[in-house]
Amino acid sequence: MALRCLMQGVVMFFMAAVVTSTATAGEPTDAIRETSDKIISVVSDPALKGPEKASERKRRIRKAVDERFNWKEMSRRALARHWKERADAEKREFIDLFGKLLERTYLNNVEGYSGEKVLYVGETVDQNYGMVTVKIVTKKNTDILVKYKVKKEGTKWLVYDISIQGVSLINNYRKQFNAIILRSSYKDLVKKLEAKVAEDEA
Repeated sequence: MALRCLMQGVVMFFMAAVVTSTATAGEPTDAIRETSDKIISVVSDPALKGPEKASERKRRIRKAVDERFNWKEMSRRALARHWKERADAEKREFIDLFGKLLERTYLNNVEGYSGEKVLYVGETVDQNYGMVTVKIVTKKNTDILVKYKVKKEGTKWLVYDISIQGVSLINNYRKQFNAIILRSSYKDLVKKLEAKVAEDEA
């Protein structure tokens, strides 16, 4: 499955307008729902409609996403064994680039939202780790299973991976990043990420 399809699944989940809970919600589910509500309030606000409000809409959506995603943990897992080899400055640079890459991909898909239904179907918690399972029902009555892996940092449950139809977003990136590093170098990977982020910003 392409990364674009994975991110579209993420967008459909967070942008769902009709939410029906079918399982007893705990803290992780409440956290995901809170982020969903914030994004829905932005895209449904009449005062933020129109192309002239695009920057403000994106700023508010980005803020909501930043509050829920653990970019450092996602970056560490995406680089896997190559993470340990990086200096602190390189890690900070990678976290910034990877976060921007995911944000840009996410925001670029927001405008295509058409109002899907989400069922919260399960939640598991093991100390500081948890998983929220939801089922997205599309307009064509197709079911999409999404699993959000979360980790508790302080008092917050933050997302560190997303699985859509059994495909992990982080594992997908890990394979691509590892292939680039082994075929070329870490510096080449950074250049590719910088180019992609610059392309999305243009």
